[in-house]
Parts: sequence; structure tokens; C-alpha cells
Amino acid sequence: MGRVTERRRTLRIRDGAVSDRPDTLVVEEPLEIRLNGEPLAITMRTPGDDFALATGFLVSEGVIGAADDVRQILYCAGATAEGVNTYNVVDVKLAPGVPEPETDLRRKVYTTSSCGLCGKASLDAVRTRTRFPVADSPGLRLTPELLAGLPDRLRAAQRVFDRTGGLHAAALFSESGELLDVREDVGRHNAVDKLIGRAVQNGGLPLSRAVLLVSGRASFELVQKAVMAGIPVLAAVSAPSSLAVDLAAESGLTLVGFLRGPNMNVYTGAERIAVAGADTDAKTDTDAVAVAVAEGATPDGADVRGHGLRP
Repeated sequence: MGRVTERRRTLRIRDGAVSDRPDTLVVEEPLEIRLNGEPLAITMRTPGDDFALATGFLVSEGVIGAADDVRQILYCAGATAEGVNTYNVVDVKLAPGVPEPETDLRRKVYTTSSCGLCGKASLDAVRTRTRFPVADSPGLRLTPELLAGLPDRLRAAQRVFDRTGGLHAAALFSESGELLDVREDVGRHNAVDKLIGRAVQNGGLPLSRAVLLVSGRASFELVQKAVMAGIPVLAAVSAPSSLAVDLAAESGLTLVGFLRGPNMNVYTGAERIAVAGADTDAKTDTDAVAVAVAEGATPDGADVRGHGLRP
């Protein structure tokens, strides 16, 4: 099986001093996901937790919703002409009675490490209906102080990032701030799929009382993945996209961006944030100004590097 990191020689220049030395790089390799023996998708990922990644991907696509929906996941033997198993192809066998996806989903989708669902033809195709509507999730109230402490806990758990500086991370926290799980990957969408897949394997869906934190920006696809897993709160250390805010508002998800220490922007679902003296009883929407928690929370002039790069 592929390694998470590899060593490469590099010419290192620091303050005019030149040296030749090895550097540790994160591995990026393709993973082909097959469904009942037929190709479904290809994603560029960091090897590891491949079965969880495939499981989480199928949850995000609305194919499965529980561990019982999967009969078996295995690496395909003989993935090369020489019959060598590359551990870069997994086949998911659905349980009897679980319907296969519609024809428009069974297509070869190439997903890069930075873009998840690049093969989708239309917006409607990715607005998959969730089995776990977050708008119907049990009441959840989080304080800004609790949210403010989450990025440092995520950063402390990024073991591979410390050696490479080249990985995104995603973590699940309880409503009390306890770190439940964390995954790293060269692709932010893969890190989230690995988290969701592991939760499925442990019988943890829906994640109706969990907070999802991502180390970069909040894209449409990450909001979709959170909604499909029944996660009511998604927080990001960087900015959300306009489409992410639209989908979050439409789905009843609480979306927090620019989470930097005590500062944050709450773009949707502000009723889940317990802010003293703030009127957050009415749900925020795309026409409303985001609730800025603490002075300086707006992104104007903010340091948007987040946790995605190593100095």
C-alpha cells in the first residue's frame, strides 16, 4: 500500500545560504472507486483510509446512508497489466436490496485534490437530497468561546502536516468541544469523506450533534457533504464561497467562516450560536449580513492563509 509521505532531494535556499537536502512530501495518488465492479469515480488522494473515503463519498452522493448498505469493500487485485495490486482501486459491493445510483451518477468523474466534483454537469445534480435533514436536527447551541478553541485542537492533531506542510485536515467535534476524529489528506473533500466514512463504519450517522471543522475554505461540496451526513454545523478557518452560503441557507446548516481565535463570521444558521446580546433567533439567509462575532471578524484585510501552508 502507498505511503503517506515520501522523501525527495531539494535545493534549499534560506537567506542566501544554499544547501542540498531531502524534504518530506505528502503523497498524492489516484484512487478509482468502483461500485459493484463498475467504475464510478477517480479522486486524487493521500493513501490511507481508502475504504472510509469510498464509503464517505457514497454517502455524499446519496447512494448509501448506513454501514448495512455495504456488503463488502475490497482492493481490486491485478489492477495493472502485470497483475500487480497497486492498492489504488477499490470496489464497493452494495448489500442486497440497496438500489444502484441513477444513470447520470454512474459516470467517470475525475476529482482533483483541490476540486471535488469537477465532472458534475449541473448545480441540480449535486443538490442531492439528504436522508438526514439538518434543519430537523435536535437543538444545538454553541458558544463563540467553544468554537474559538477548535482550530488549535485541530492543528495540534495534524501529525502529517507537521512533517510536510502540504495537507488539509478535517475534524469532528462534539457539542462540548471534544475532538472525536480527525483525518488529513491532500484534498479537503477527501479528508471530509474519510471522516464521514469512518462514522458510517462505526454506526455514527446521522452526526446530528457534531461540528465539522475544515482547515481551509468552505466550498459548496463541503457543505453538501456535511448536509448529507446530517452535520448541523460546518466551520472553516478561511472563507466560504457564495454557493456554499446559498446551500447552507437552503439546507438549514450553520456555516461559520474566518474562524480565527475569538473572531468569526456566522453566515447562516446563527440561531445555533449563543451570542450574548445578539438577535440570532431569526435564521440568517443569503440576503442578510453575516453575524460578525467579535470586533475584526470580517474578512477585509484578514490574513487568509489559515492552516493550509507551512512557513
